[in-house]
Amino acid sequence: MDVELETRTTRKRRAIVEAATEAFLREGYRGTSMDEIAAVAGVSKQTVYKQFTDKQRLFVEIVTGTVGQVADPVHDEVRDLRETGDLEADLRELARRQLTAVLQPRVLRLRRLVITEAARFPELGRAFFEQGPGRTIDALADTFAHLGARGLLDITDAHLAARQFNWLIMSAPVNRAMLLGEDRAPDPADIQRWAGEGVRTFVAAYGHRR
Repeated sequence: MDVELETRTTRKRRAIVEAATEAFLREGYRGTSMDEIAAVAGVSKQTVYKQFTDKQRLFVEIVTGTVGQVADPVHDEVRDLRETGDLEADLRELARRQLTAVLQPRVLRLRRLVITEAARFPELGRAFFEQGPGRTIDALADTFAHLGARGLLDITDAHLAARQFNWLIMSAPVNRAMLLGEDRAPDPADIQRWAGEGVRTFVAAYGHRR
């Protein structure tokens, strides 16, 4: 009985999160009501409040959960890069996967929403950065320092190199998508090109010169 109850509770929570995510992305924070979320999720409003207390907490849960889903696999791949046998090829693959994850339409729309609500929820913007780009940059810095010790990179400031790598890969496609409102998933060939050119520039600057 306890297992069945837990399963029902999990299903309800998932339905609430999915309904709220779509509502927030479509209507914005102010335009979304807990009544609407409850109706779409097929639960009572009391159930929504029991799970999340209030709309702000639900919003925070959605943002941090989505960022975690994107950032966790990238973080793991950055760590795995320490043992690379072909640095440039593995950097290109990392960059391709990172771009593919970040340029998902839902992630882009959520990023815009967080920016829109940054004045209202400054801690949310901070959490988005720390769990997303900030966490990735920290992992890249540790990995680049390790690769420097292996003689594969010529680096004196690993954090600076990590920030530059992230910018070389992300800046053009993310800025375009954010500022022009492009929510369609980009062509894989474009992702490959952005990743390849960013890595080529990074390796030209930091590749170990024997």
